[in-house]
Amino acid sequence: MEILKYTKKHFEFREKVREFVKNEIIPFADKWEKDRLVPKSVWIEMGKKGFLCPTIAPEYGGPGLDFLYSVIIAEETSKSNQSGLGAVLHSDIVVPYIERYATEEQKKKYLPKCVTGEIITAVGMSEPGAGSDLAAMVTTATEEGDEVVITGSKIFISNGINCDLIVIAAKDISVKNPYKAISMYLVEASTPGFEKANKLDKMGLYSQDTAELFFSKCRVPKENLLGKKGGGFNILMDKLQQERLVVSIQSIAAVEYVLEQTIEHCKTVSVSGKPISKSQAVQFALVEMATEVKIARTFIDKLIADHMEGKNVIIETSMAKFWITEMVKRVVDRCIDLFGESAMLNDSNIARAWRDVRVMLIVAGTNEIMKGIIGNFMGL
Repeated sequence: MEILKYTKKHFEFREKVREFVKNEIIPFADKWEKDRLVPKSVWIEMGKKGFLCPTIAPEYGGPGLDFLYSVIIAEETSKSNQSGLGAVLHSDIVVPYIERYATEEQKKKYLPKCVTGEIITAVGMSEPGAGSDLAAMVTTATEEGDEVVITGSKIFISNGINCDLIVIAAKDISVKNPYKAISMYLVEASTPGFEKANKLDKMGLYSQDTAELFFSKCRVPKENLLGKKGGGFNILMDKLQQERLVVSIQSIAAVEYVLEQTIEHCKTVSVSGKPISKSQAVQFALVEMATEVKIARTFIDKLIADHMEGKNVIIETSMAKFWITEMVKRVVDRCIDLFGESAMLNDSNIARAWRDVRVMLIVAGTNEIMKGIIGNFMGL
């Protein structure tokens, strides 16, 4: 069943990404996990290879490719046995805010370096007391002359340590409607008052530089406003379809990798002189998991095609995000059972995947939020 129309150029590109992952990511994944950080030099190499921001137009330094190139990068990097290299977050979630809403001057200033890897981006939404509920944020933006003074903190920010530029949401306390009070600003890492504080010690995603960020009377020029003042909530909502789609793509690619590893394990490990894959119980488990993964792959490929055609599939991507991530968690957990004792080692591929996929249920809006959105659409 062919849903996505990959061309020869797409296949050639995939081979290049796969080769990069094999030579430049996988051999260093264990070190990055121990260091709790991916070096910036890897980003520069990705930029040189054309693996960052593939959809950015040539006038801003990008190759101007279609979204399938982003899909390929997301899939191949998700099979690299590490989750620290937040290139997909940068290219397909944060940079599109700039591409869509920035002024021409802002685009020319930032986008070319986003393509080369000289600028790594992050987005600042979550706060200690406000996660999925953006209206509850307390970070403020106050105009003073030609500047905007940002005060507050953000937490659970991926690319938080490495970022050179952050797209931050802050509210104007003089506006009563919390949804119309939110604006988006571009803040460079070198801006006085912006502090990268704590790199968070997480249960998984060890090599991902998830951080807590502080803004203490951080002054940015008024022209650093992204989009219209008070339009922050709509800006964030506008890109949620692609964000949830990207998370689903990464999740399905990760579970395909884990299932492939598990099948190979079951074919090579023997009990009583026979591979455990010959056991009916093991066969049934593998077949059941493979079926679920195949169903998910078909669904996500259809959504990718619809998204590329410009269709509104926000409800369907919300469905995909919650169902696929739940399925991935369930499948990886079952694969742990089939691996047995070897999966107990912290540095095993399966244990790492088991830790890392858990967060997929939370990012891009928790699965409870997804169900609430779908329920509202259903008129419940």
